[in-house]
Amino acid sequence: MSNLRVLDLVIIAVYLAAMIAVGAWFARKNDSAEQYSSASGLIPGWAIGMSIYATFLSSNTFLGVPGKAFGTNWNAFVFSISMPLAAWVATRYFVPFYRSTGEISAYTHLEHRFGSWARTYAVACFLLTQLARIGSIFFGIALTLQALTGFSMELIMLVTGSCIIVYTVLGGIEAVIWTEVVQGVVKTFGALLILYLIVTNMPGGFAHIVAIGQEQHKFSLGGFAPDFTQSTFWVVLLYGFFINLNNFGVDQNYVQRYHTATSAKQAAKSIWLCVLIYVPASLLFFVIGSALFAYYQVHPELIEAVKLKVAAEKLPLNATVSQIAQVAAALQPADYGDKVMPHFMVTKIPPGFVGLIVSAILSAAMSTISSGMNSSATVFTVDIYQRYFKHNLNVKQTMRTLHIGTVVVGLLGMGVGIAMIGVKSVLDVWWELSGIFAAGMLGLFLLGIISRQTRNAEALTATIIGVLVIIWLTLSPNLPESLAGLRNPLHKSMVIVVGTLTIFLLGLLLTRFRQRRAVPVASEEELTQSVH
Repeated sequence: MSNLRVLDLVIIAVYLAAMIAVGAWFARKNDSAEQYSSASGLIPGWAIGMSIYATFLSSNTFLGVPGKAFGTNWNAFVFSISMPLAAWVATRYFVPFYRSTGEISAYTHLEHRFGSWARTYAVACFLLTQLARIGSIFFGIALTLQALTGFSMELIMLVTGSCIIVYTVLGGIEAVIWTEVVQGVVKTFGALLILYLIVTNMPGGFAHIVAIGQEQHKFSLGGFAPDFTQSTFWVVLLYGFFINLNNFGVDQNYVQRYHTATSAKQAAKSIWLCVLIYVPASLLFFVIGSALFAYYQVHPELIEAVKLKVAAEKLPLNATVSQIAQVAAALQPADYGDKVMPHFMVTKIPPGFVGLIVSAILSAAMSTISSGMNSSATVFTVDIYQRYFKHNLNVKQTMRTLHIGTVVVGLLGMGVGIAMIGVKSVLDVWWELSGIFAAGMLGLFLLGIISRQTRNAEALTATIIGVLVIIWLTLSPNLPESLAGLRNPLHKSMVIVVGTLTIFLLGLLLTRFRQRRAVPVASEEELTQSVH
C-alpha cells in the first residue's frame, strides 16, 4: 500500500513529467553527435556549474551524510573542505588541457601518450565504476522511497529509471545539464525543508540542537594528530583532495561538461561555482544529521522502532522478541544512522510535503544517474565502438550508437540495482574491486599530463605495480591472524592517496632512470682532453 496522499502523487507525477518534457524539448536540436555529447559548446558556465553541483550531490549524499553526522560527527565534512584545492589544480591544468585537445572523451589522449592499453584500461575502469555507482544509487533510492511511499523497490527503480532513460536519450547532454539545474534547486530546497521541519518539532529550537551537539561532540572535524591509521582530519583531507581531483580531472562525467562550455574560462568558472555551492550545501546535510541526533535525544522513545528493525536485520529470522530487544539496546547511533532520516520523513512530514521531499530525493538520484548514462554512452561510442569495431560512422549511425548505449547503460544500471536487493554481498565485492582499478586512473593521468618524457614502458610498469599495491592496500585487512603482519596499517581512505602517488612517482623514477642510462659515459681520454 502507498503511504502517499493524492496531492503527493500529483507533485511527484508533475516533477517526473517535467523532466521528460525537458528531454523532449531539447530533442529537436539533437541532429549530430557533437550536439548530443557536447551541446555544440553553447552552454553558459553557470548552468554547467549547477549541473556539476547536482551530480556531486547524489542521493547517497542526500541520505548518507545525515546518517554519518547522526552516527559520528562532522569528520566527513573535511572532504568538502578539500574541494577548493582540487578545483584550483583542475582549473589550472586539466581544463585547459582537455579544451586544447578537442577530444570529447577524457581517455583518448591516453592512447596518444602511452598506447592502446592505457586507453582501454581507463575506459574499462570508468564503465565498471559507473555501472556499480548507478546500481548503488538505484538501490539506495529504492530502499529509502520504499519506506517513504510503500511501493516495491523494483517498481520504484523501473519508474525512475524509465523516466531518466527517456529524457537522457531524447535530449542528450543539454537535457542532462538543464534538468540538473532544476534538480539542484529542488534537492537543495528539499534539504532546507527537512531541516525546517526538524527544528520546528524540536523543543527549544535550533539553540537546543547546538547545545546537545556541543555536549556530545557532534561538531568535531576529527583529530589533528599526524595519524594515518585513523580517520583524522588529515586523512580525510588527503582522501578528499585526491577523490575530488579524480572527479574534476579524470571522470568523464565532469570532463565532458568542459566541452559544453563556450570557452575554457567559462568551464573553469563552472568548477568554482560548483565548489561555492556544494561546500555550504554539504554543511547543510551535516547540520540535518546533527539536528536529527538532538531531536531523538529529546525523544528517545521515537527511535526505538528503528533500533528494533536494525536489530532484527542482524539476527536470524527465528530470533525471539527478547533477543531482538537485547541487541537493540546495545546498538550505537552509528549502527542505525542511515535509517533515521527516512524514519523521520515517514513519521513527521505532513501530507503534501511528502511529495516535495520524494521529488527532492528523486532529483538527487536522477542527476547523478543521467550524467553517468550520457557519459558512459559517449565513452562506449568513441573509445570502444569507433576505436575497435567501426571507424567511419556517419551521423545517423553515431546517433543510433549513442542512443543504444544510453539505453543499455540505463537498463544495466537498473539491473545492478535490482540485483542488489537479493545478492548485495556480491555487488559489494564488485564495487570494491572496481574501486581498486579506478584508484589507479588518476596516477596514470597525472603521469601523462605532467611528465612529458615518460614513455609507454615506464607508464605500463608503474601502473601494474601501482594496481598491485592498491589491491594489497584494499584486501590485506582481510588476511587471517597468522598473516596479520602483512595487513595494511593505513586507514582505508588512504588507498587512493597511496595508489595514485605510487603510479605517478614510480613512473617519474623509471623515466629518470632511463634518461640517466641513455646519457653516454665519457671515457677517461675524453675527460682529459676536455680539461686541456
